[in-house]
Amino acid sequence: MTATDISRRNGSRYGGQRIVVLGAGYAGLSAALRLAPHHRVVLVAPGGDFTERVRLHELAAGGRESVGHPLSRLLAGTGVRHVPARATALDTATREVTTDGGDVLGYDRLVYALGSRTRTPGGASGDERFHTPETAAALRERLRGGPGALTVVGGGLTGIETAAEIAQRHPDWRVRLVTAGELGGGLSGPGRAHVRAVLTALGVSVAEGRHLSSAAEVDADAVVWAASMVPNTQLAADAGLAVEEDTGRLSVDAALRSVTHPEILVAGDAAAGLRMSCATAMPTGVRAAETVLAEARGAQPRPLRFRYLLQCVSLGREDGLIQFVRRDDSPRERIVTGRRAAWIKEQVVRSTVGQLRFAARRPGLARRVLTFG
Repeated sequence: MTATDISRRNGSRYGGQRIVVLGAGYAGLSAALRLAPHHRVVLVAPGGDFTERVRLHELAAGGRESVGHPLSRLLAGTGVRHVPARATALDTATREVTTDGGDVLGYDRLVYALGSRTRTPGGASGDERFHTPETAAALRERLRGGPGALTVVGGGLTGIETAAEIAQRHPDWRVRLVTAGELGGGLSGPGRAHVRAVLTALGVSVAEGRHLSSAAEVDADAVVWAASMVPNTQLAADAGLAVEEDTGRLSVDAALRSVTHPEILVAGDAAAGLRMSCATAMPTGVRAAETVLAEARGAQPRPLRFRYLLQCVSLGREDGLIQFVRRDDSPRERIVTGRRAAWIKEQVVRSTVGQLRFAARRPGLARRVLTFG
């Protein structure tokens, strides 16, 4: 029996609700695959690929020509219908989503999983030097165009990975990392020391305690802004969903329902409560789906239970850092470094796409597979 056959059979059993999932990232795909065997699922996302955001630094440095995976393959046989468009309006009164392709999609339940993006500073528009992780392909071409000076702004994990990857693959470029706080501020002392040692060995100069508000303040041939992330929640906010004032993320209850519109589930970076990451996106996508499934059966949904285990950082292709953390994401002293850490990080990254593919083939196991983080 194919996944589509299962979907048809179980759709009748559970009432075949119309489910619209906004976003085809880690959270959106996880939710769609979990729901597909039981309901009619429409996945709204522009483009035809699932993008491995955790590999964008590899794409930027030229180590990969693509970090995309065709949605047509990932969704084949699942019964999920992909609408290649961008949602432009959400009407909670009529329960409809309008897209830039002219579609008006009705829903019984909606999963909001539009993720996040890099927060861009003033003066970035029109500056040909300016790049973010999302413009990794353009940055790759710039780096191939000839040596110069490159500055990465942001001392978090994204900035660290980007600086290390570029410095290793492009030793003819002078790479600098600038951060307003401490380099790797969320890491342990041993973790920060290892990151600093590897960056130094790669020739990356680090400037801490320097706050930059504009790309114009940076004297470099290329600027990569990786200072902070902002959730893509404007569409939901315009529709009247409650938003946290300090974070801009959507307010949810323990079962990931919007506190003002419980027919809408929120997963991934758009939802308040957890660190923005792939590790949290997939479990929250599944938990949002589980809430829909439980309520369709007339059952009480379980609250999200999530504990952090570790943070994985690549430092080029030959080194890395595995930072063990407590349940609340605070760092422990224990770390793994070197080639072993690089290998572990690669296996973790590979496993995400592998889990999605397995869940598409074996939808009944999606809950167990995709909650690994």
